[in-house]
Amino acid sequence: MDIKVSIITVCYQAEQTIERTLRSVSRQTYPHIEYIIIDGASRDNTLNLVHEISPQAICISEPDKGIYDAMNKGLRQATGEYVWFLNAGDALPKEDTVETMLAEALSKDKELPDIIYGDCMLINEHDEVLGPRRLRPPHQLNWRSFRKGMLVCHQSFIARRELCPEYDLQYRFSADIDWCIKVMKRAHSYCRIDAPLSLYLHEGTTTNNHRASLIERFRVMRSHYGLCTTILWHFLFLFLKTKR
Repeated sequence: MDIKVSIITVCYQAEQTIERTLRSVSRQTYPHIEYIIIDGASRDNTLNLVHEISPQAICISEPDKGIYDAMNKGLRQATGEYVWFLNAGDALPKEDTVETMLAEALSKDKELPDIIYGDCMLINEHDEVLGPRRLRPPHQLNWRSFRKGMLVCHQSFIARRELCPEYDLQYRFSADIDWCIKVMKRAHSYCRIDAPLSLYLHEGTTTNNHRASLIERFRVMRSHYGLCTTILWHFLFLFLKTKR
């Protein structure tokens, strides 16, 4: 099995969090990993950690226009069959995560799927597992699934590179949701892995960014699913929330 997987990490001033990410990738048993690090011209110890822990990585350090601009730079550098975004602070759960993911995907079908996806576990800064995300990956996934929210964490969503558009920079907070939906619209086959594929560093967000993110997410949903459907699902979310 010589399928190349491009793992992309974007970062900026990430000396406090990136070591976890670098070590989780460097310890992978699967040999055909192309590791790409897009740094926003950090002035702290981030780049020293990159060179020390991941000397074989492709590393670009220069100013950018934000996280999604950096992700686009990573996509342009990628040459693997699959692309996998793993941000600074996030990690792969086990040393054989990539290897077992591909083996399981191949065991379910003769051809590799367009999208491989799985669960995500939240962790804190002490590497303590907090549990799974509230939204869980469905057994059957398609582009309409995200009407119910982002059911698959971006870090547990692995896609064929040839299907991947660039991120839409008009969105500051929710371009990842828009991107995943666009990829799924192009996909024909999916494979759900019955194990966590990523550990997501749960740091929380500010109230202002959370509100702006929700507004932007509504715009993304409306663009893909229409205004009436989006309003209906948002009313359903509010109803379920008040019943808890």
